[in-house]
Amino acid sequence: MNGIINLLKPPCLSSAQAVSFIKRLTKEKVGHAGTLDPEACGVLPIMIGKATRLFDYIAEKQKTYVAEIAFGASTDTQDATGQVTVRGDQFPTKEKLQEILSLFTGSIMQCPPSFSAIKQDGKPLYKLAREGKMVQTNPRMIDVEKIDILGESSEHSFLLRIYCGKGTYIRTLCHDIGNAIGCPAHMRMLIREKTGSFNIAQAITMEEFELFMKLNCKPGEWLVRMEDTISHFPTFHAPAHLWKKCINGAVLKLDEIQEVSNLENGQMVVIYCCEQLIGIYYKNESTLKVRTMLHT
Repeated sequence: MNGIINLLKPPCLSSAQAVSFIKRLTKEKVGHAGTLDPEACGVLPIMIGKATRLFDYIAEKQKTYVAEIAFGASTDTQDATGQVTVRGDQFPTKEKLQEILSLFTGSIMQCPPSFSAIKQDGKPLYKLAREGKMVQTNPRMIDVEKIDILGESSEHSFLLRIYCGKGTYIRTLCHDIGNAIGCPAHMRMLIREKTGSFNIAQAITMEEFELFMKLNCKPGEWLVRMEDTISHFPTFHAPAHLWKKCINGAVLKLDEIQEVSNLENGQMVVIYCCEQLIGIYYKNESTLKVRTMLHT
């Protein structure tokens, strides 16, 4: 079994627990593409079998979130589960919030939270934080394409839709917006609507997946093919006489594949042979070299 499940992770469940649930039912090698905080819900792509090799191609894609930012208090975890550290009552208007949001779009620097899965000396920071060892993280570059205000959700709270890249901590974004606006803030709620081609509208719940397995439904009803996940790469078909070279991961010469042309050095392509998916290759001078082997 090889493919990706577009899982709708519920709140109060860690990404690791979601993986364990799928692994127990499928008895396959399983991994997830991008951690989603336990309190958050939404799209969590679960990779099965050789699809676990596609982690980088899925995790690096753009993501869309809906978050509730609550003004008036900041917390040590930067979300509603933490202890209040600072209070304030200089509550912003929608207009003031809109003005400040322009500072948080584009390529910006962000310090990951101390309560996070980032590891130091092999130990997650959130475990160190729970022991009272708050580690100051180094700032890193993130990309935020756009932030839309969807409306005021309750008194002094707003719903935001955030379009961003890999590595963005939405709760930190909410915390930093509060600092910039002059009123402490934290993230009260988070939904991941989209990651790459995986959308919440097509996601399945854990209950639905369990039912699919009990009814022995065909994987095509709940499993996204690897081919569909990497369809954005240029695709080429190697002639049948290259079959052994392909399945053994050998280097292919460009002139062995007639359709290949106008590729830039380093560009990635998908190679098929005998109508079977072989893997993702990259151009290296006059050859194609395997980057990720996917043949099953």
